[in-house]
Amino acid sequence: MTKQDAGRDPAVGRPQDAIATLEPLVANHQLIRGAEHPSTLRSRYNLANAYQDAGRTTDAIATLEPLVADLERVLGAEHANTLRTRGNLASAYQTAGRTADAIAILEPVLADLKRILGAQHPDTLPSRGNLANAYQAAGRTQDAIAIFEPLLVDLRRILGAQHPNTLSTRGNLANAYQAAGRADDAIAIYEPLLADLEGTLGAEHPNTLRTRGNLANAYQAAGRTQEAIAIYEPLLADRDRILGAQHPNTLRTRGNLANAHQAAGRTKEAIAILEPLVADLERVLGTEHPDTFASRGNLANAYQAAGRTKNALTILEPLVADLERILGAEHPDALASRGNLASTHQAAGRSKEAIELFEPLIADLERILGTDHPDTLSSRGNLANAYQAAGRTADAIAIFEPLLADRERTLGSEHPDTLSSRGNLANAYVAARRADDAIAILEPLLADRERILGAEHPNTVSTRGGLANAYLDAGRADDAIAILEPLLAGLEETLGSDHANTLLMRNSLANAYQDAGRTEDAIALLEPLLADRERSLGSEHPNTLRTRNNLAILYQDAGRLDDAIAILEPLVSALERTLGADHADTVGSRGNLANAYQAAGRTADAERIRNPLEGGGSTFIV
Repeated sequence: MTKQDAGRDPAVGRPQDAIATLEPLVANHQLIRGAEHPSTLRSRYNLANAYQDAGRTTDAIATLEPLVADLERVLGAEHANTLRTRGNLASAYQTAGRTADAIAILEPVLADLKRILGAQHPDTLPSRGNLANAYQAAGRTQDAIAIFEPLLVDLRRILGAQHPNTLSTRGNLANAYQAAGRADDAIAIYEPLLADLEGTLGAEHPNTLRTRGNLANAYQAAGRTQEAIAIYEPLLADRDRILGAQHPNTLRTRGNLANAHQAAGRTKEAIAILEPLVADLERVLGTEHPDTFASRGNLANAYQAAGRTKNALTILEPLVADLERILGAEHPDALASRGNLASTHQAAGRSKEAIELFEPLIADLERILGTDHPDTLSSRGNLANAYQAAGRTADAIAIFEPLLADRERTLGSEHPDTLSSRGNLANAYVAARRADDAIAILEPLLADRERILGAEHPNTVSTRGGLANAYLDAGRADDAIAILEPLLAGLEETLGSDHANTLLMRNSLANAYQDAGRTEDAIALLEPLLADRERSLGSEHPNTLRTRNNLAILYQDAGRLDDAIAILEPLVSALERTLGADHADTVGSRGNLANAYQAAGRTADAERIRNPLEGGGSTFIV
């Protein structure tokens, strides 16, 4: 639920004051002058804008709908004020997630303006931009770009390169490029745009500050998280100084900085920002403001990334209820939160609950947003992931294969989501023991990501790791090690030894050493890895617990049975307490402890632990 910098600032950041003034003013005008007097109509229009700025979208719509009808009757359907108010109603619909309703207004409004005023009239030009924005909100990114690109050409010719509308359209086109997965194209616009804004408006103008934030967002989308943080930190200081610590845009920048920290693997820093931010937003904007909802969702995501799934569920379950109550069950934010709740259940090892949430969610998304909307496609992928986690690999592949075809058709073969779908399908093939099919996907995918994103982009690095894992599954341990050793060295240099991706890669290399029969090398990696995970993640984080399990297996392979048992006995207790007795990791570790007991000649203990488990080899948890 991450938010871009808002398109406009609320009036002096205090829309509640405007509402307190305008509500009695409208009532007085209606009583004294009548509902259709020009002053009354103007006050109703201003009140609707104040409601919108305060996040009270339902009230804005309730004001604008009858106002449009009154203006059409009093001034006529083609009067400039009528057309402008219809546009504002469309904007309110869009904020409420009713993008189809917004587009249904904006398309005929634009047609009317073109017919009455001409395509290049000053009132027609912004309507073209508004329709493009609505298309983008509806997931019709290519339609948005198809409007923005010629609109920018017209604005430069008619208004000039430095006109505010030209500058804002450059930013909107950059946003559309970013939404289309073209982060580098977005950056290529934002960087000179920021220089132009600083030159024409000054470094402290709201539009300049907003563009700094959007450039940081683009850097983050391009995997350049450190550059994003390097913008957000001084931007936050500037907004704090210029606007004040409690201004909505200052609060929003704190949230964006937290998201950048999380993307950089700095989950503790993200949580340290988000916890007080949620409290501040509830106090300043109210518990039901969209920014408050967004930050509650972001805090839940940070908790999940930190392995604190119980904390995440504690936030998400009431958040879903609040969004459905206030915005409606079919609002995009409510639907997105249902997806986040399902994903958190899955992260907690509760695949059954995740599937039970994802299946009806996808049906709702297909009905409300359409089968090709990005959110619908993403949820199909999440359902496939849940099937895979539940051991239903064939069901996962049955989703991933057509999903990849749909993303190639709707987004193009080089969109980040399409590339991710190729990787997810490969992972499912690995889980289905179809390592050769996975390798056939991953080898060209790695080449494509290196060409499109660069060799050091996190997704490229992840694909190299995935290919190494596929090589391992195909019995090609030496090929896996040849990838993992330099990959790990690069991650330690660029991200540091404690970054989440570095820790995962150290674990993967240990797997490869074990498969290659290099048990002592694997132990030499896992012992310090366990210490680092306990320090950075905590002793009961799922990844820490998995590392303890895997080190115990290596000790057992090395004949160090007492060391293995000394790890596994408290580990099984910890897993039962944190994940539950029936979680796959708990079951696997109980089996590993039974095997260790058996190898140590403690047959009675082995039977006590194993029953009703089946015997078998030790389970190395990845």
